[in-house]
Amino acid sequence: METEDFRARVIVLGNEKGGTGKSTVTMHLVVSLLRLGYSVGTIDVDANQGTLTRYLENRLAFAQGRGIRLPMPEHQSVRPANFDSTAVMRDDERERFQSALQHLSERHDYVVVDSPGSDTYLSRLAHSYADLLITPLNDSFLDLDLLADVRGNPPKVMGPSRYSEMVWQMKKVRAERDGGSIDWVVMRSRLANLDARNKRSMTDALGQISGRMGFRLAHGFSERVIFRELFLQGLTVNDLREKGAKVSLKMSHVAARQEVRELLEELGLVEREKAKRSRKSATGSKTTKAGAPA
Repeated sequence: METEDFRARVIVLGNEKGGTGKSTVTMHLVVSLLRLGYSVGTIDVDANQGTLTRYLENRLAFAQGRGIRLPMPEHQSVRPANFDSTAVMRDDERERFQSALQHLSERHDYVVVDSPGSDTYLSRLAHSYADLLITPLNDSFLDLDLLADVRGNPPKVMGPSRYSEMVWQMKKVRAERDGGSIDWVVMRSRLANLDARNKRSMTDALGQISGRMGFRLAHGFSERVIFRELFLQGLTVNDLREKGAKVSLKMSHVAARQEVRELLEELGLVEREKAKRSRKSATGSKTTKAGAPA
C-alpha cells in the first residue's frame, strides 16, 4: 500500500516580524488538526519568547482547573544554545532540533514548528525542514517589506527582502538534503472588514510579488479580539463548544470558526483529510506513516 502521501508532515510558522499573530495561528492549526483526528507534535524554537509553550501551559491549566479534557499535542521546546564558539553552538542546536523532530515525526502525523520573529540559526534550520511554510503578514504596507522592497505609488517591486532571500536559500538546502520542496504560503492576517483602499492596494502588490518570490496567498484571520482573548485560557475558537469551557457563542465566534475552516481549506489540509479517509475506507485499514525526515 502506498503510504508516502501520509508521512509525518512538517508545518513551520515563520517570519522575521513580531506582532503578526504567528503563535495564535500556530495554536489554531494544531487544535484544528487534533480535532480532525490527527496526532500532532509541536516544537517551539522561539523558546526565549516562548509564546506557544505558554499557550499550551495555559491550555493544560485551564483543562485541569475545569476538570475537562482538551486535545493536546506532544510538545517540545528547543532553546537557543549558549556557547562562545559559533560552530559549537550551531552543532548543539542542530542536534537538539533534529532529535526533537525525529522523535515527533516517528510518533505523529504532523509536526508544527513555531519559529522566532528574528533571523537565527534555529529559525533557518526549522525553515529548511518545512513541507509547508506559513508566513502570517499584517495587511499593511508597513509590514510588506518583510517580503520585498516595495516603493512608489503605485507600488513597484525593487527586489526581494532579506527574509525572502533566506527562504529561497532554505529551499535550496531542503532540495539538496532530501530532494523535497517547501510550499510557501503567505497568510494575510488582521484583514480589515471593509474593502478599504489599502486592502485593494495590498492585494495588487502581493499579486505582483507572489510569483517572483515563490509563494502563494491565503486569507487569514480578521482583526478580532476573540483571537487574543483566548490565549489566557489556552483555548481556540474550535474549543468553544466544549461544555466545560462555559463560553456563550456569539456571531463573532462563529465567524472566527469559519475563518479557521477556510484557512485549512486554502492550505490544503482539509483535502488531505478527505484523501486520508478515502484511503482508509478503500483499504479497510489504518494508514501508516512513512519514515521520519532525514
